[in-house]
Amino acid sequence: MALFYAPDIETTWELPEEEATHCLRVLRLGVGSTIEITDGKGTFHEAIISSINGKHCHVESTLRRTMPKGWQGNIHIAIAPTKNIDRIEWMVEKAVEIGLDELTFLNCRFSERKVIKNDRIERIAISAMKQSLKPHRTIINEITDFKKFISIPRNGAKYIAHCYDSERKALKEILIKSEDATILIGPEGDFSPEEVEAATAAGFIPISLGNSRLRTETAGLAACHIFNLKNEI
Repeated sequence: MALFYAPDIETTWELPEEEATHCLRVLRLGVGSTIEITDGKGTFHEAIISSINGKHCHVESTLRRTMPKGWQGNIHIAIAPTKNIDRIEWMVEKAVEIGLDELTFLNCRFSERKVIKNDRIERIAISAMKQSLKPHRTIINEITDFKKFISIPRNGAKYIAHCYDSERKALKEILIKSEDATILIGPEGDFSPEEVEAATAAGFIPISLGNSRLRTETAGLAACHIFNLKNEI
């Protein structure tokens, strides 16, 4: 059964225009067809298409289910976007499919990309949410200066992944089950030594994601996967 996203479904009982177009013109569903809808806030509705008027697709809910997100704790990945935008878009898609609560893009000293089109990233994240049948929408934040990001108080544990030859702990060994985690991933040129020092002073624990040297987008996905393996329900 197709899954559609409608954040205001319980007040409008109508699919958003883009979702309605996919439902009516791509899948060619009609009145009486059964579809499944998520509000991105933890609720699934099994619904029947009740009426169609041009681009408007109205539905009636036949079953409402509140669903857990599938993992304990919250994971927030803060990552410097890659020069090749396709790579970071791939990471967003796969991380949402695995399980990601929040994503922030970082503007770092060695960042090769300073601008991100959040509306496109949002569409990719929503598509991945529907593809993987997730009941919760991933929060996508605007690109943020590194120094500003690390200065904001946050719940749970805070980690910074870097490649410098200094003491680092394996993320898989120090994650505590059900504890919130914020994980920093640097650009292709890594964080600067000054950024690592500043983050450590702000309470971020230096970590390793394994023995291999990973690309930025691979590191982001690895961190997400490690967290989910630890916290899977």
